[in-house]
Amino acid sequence: MLGIIHELLLVLMVITALAVIEERDLVVAVVKYALLSLIFVLVLFQLKAPDVALSAIVVGAVIIGIFLFTIEEVEKSGGTKR
Repeated sequence: MLGIIHELLLVLMVITALAVIEERDLVVAVVKYALLSLIFVLVLFQLKAPDVALSAIVVGAVIIGIFLFTIEEVEKSGGTKR
């Protein structure tokens, strides 16, 4: 049963990664990236690597914050929005 869940999570990761790449709105892409990070953490917990999963949570949160801050600053400075 766990093998099936593991394979489903991996397939969901690929689908979510493709959705992030294809997204035109940057904020929505960051939200989809956050979902991808969450799925990755679940896979790490399933692989019995909780220390790596906790590190991925911290790094993912920082990266998402940096992405959102950068998007906001670029839009404030008059950058073009796709």
